[in-house]
Amino acid sequence: MHKNFKNIDKVVFGAGAFDQLDHILAEKRNENDKFMVFIVDNYFKDNPLADRIPNHDQDMVFFEDIDQHEPTTEQIDRLRDTILKEKGIPAGVIGIGGGSIMDVAKALSLMVTNEGSSSLYQGLNLVKKPGVYHLGVPTTSGTGAECSMTAVLTGPVKKLGLKCDWTVFNQVILDPDLTVTVPRNQWFYTGMDCFIHCIESESGIFYNEFSRAYGDQALKLCREVYLGPDSGQTPINNEKLMIASLFGGLSLTYSEVGACHAFSYGLSFVFGMRHGIANCIAFNHLKEFYGDAVDEFKEMVDFHQIDIPQNLSSGWSDEEIAKMADVAYNLSHMWTHALGHDWEEKLTKKDLMDIYRRM
Repeated sequence: MHKNFKNIDKVVFGAGAFDQLDHILAEKRNENDKFMVFIVDNYFKDNPLADRIPNHDQDMVFFEDIDQHEPTTEQIDRLRDTILKEKGIPAGVIGIGGGSIMDVAKALSLMVTNEGSSSLYQGLNLVKKPGVYHLGVPTTSGTGAECSMTAVLTGPVKKLGLKCDWTVFNQVILDPDLTVTVPRNQWFYTGMDCFIHCIESESGIFYNEFSRAYGDQALKLCREVYLGPDSGQTPINNEKLMIASLFGGLSLTYSEVGACHAFSYGLSFVFGMRHGIANCIAFNHLKEFYGDAVDEFKEMVDFHQIDIPQNLSSGWSDEEIAKMADVAYNLSHMWTHALGHDWEEKLTKKDLMDIYRRM
């Protein structure tokens, strides 16, 4: 059966679009217990953007620190319990930040209406009730979290998303001006998430013309941003990368990620490594999977003089490497896309451990 996927209901794109947020929220404010919850990257706490957030007196604002680790089920449960205890069920949840904040906002919008720990809902279509209205304002470009039907969380036993139609944002505001202050390395790591999404999407059995239409354009834009004659962090490139992120995410909607994301999930689960840099560390060593695309990635790294950590495995124990291999190996949907339905005949946990030892 073909996918019948849910897309974002509404999108606003353009420099300065963030200023429309209060107007967009106005018609939603009378729902449930009539307050909004803003989940904001802690990076903006002492930033002028914080003063532009249109929170009203009854609203709740949480500045969440996601620098040290990716979103966790414990974090979502804590936020949900605090909100329900202090205010009740919000009219909506607004995420302002990078991909991790997008995932926090999406997960939280579901968990304010669903009982128990968010770890119970890690997987496909396990969420029992629709969540509340939720809106995403990405401040980085590349993750595709603004359009995906997944809110990726690290739980007690696995890193896996809350994945269902209700996860998708009702509204997204794409304002490239919000990405101007992104540090250089972070700009690269998140942008490469988009590049890798497209390479993985086209390098597997689920690839199709729907995915190609979005993925080809996203790759074209990534190459202009990172290798073109006017490459770098410029206003026009900020616009290009924001659209590339959206299109890269839409390409995956009808395809799938592959080997690189499986390896990166292992790195993130065991070491709490952020997704963007984990992808870059893994992709750097996956030429047998992605061929010339890895060479192109290395060209981008050299051109922008980006630091990709090397020789990390020298500090890893055998137990840590084995655990990462377990996490990666159990992501069967990614390996099915990358290697085919008979992937277990082609790949062993020892193979994965050997690749981790290169990193």
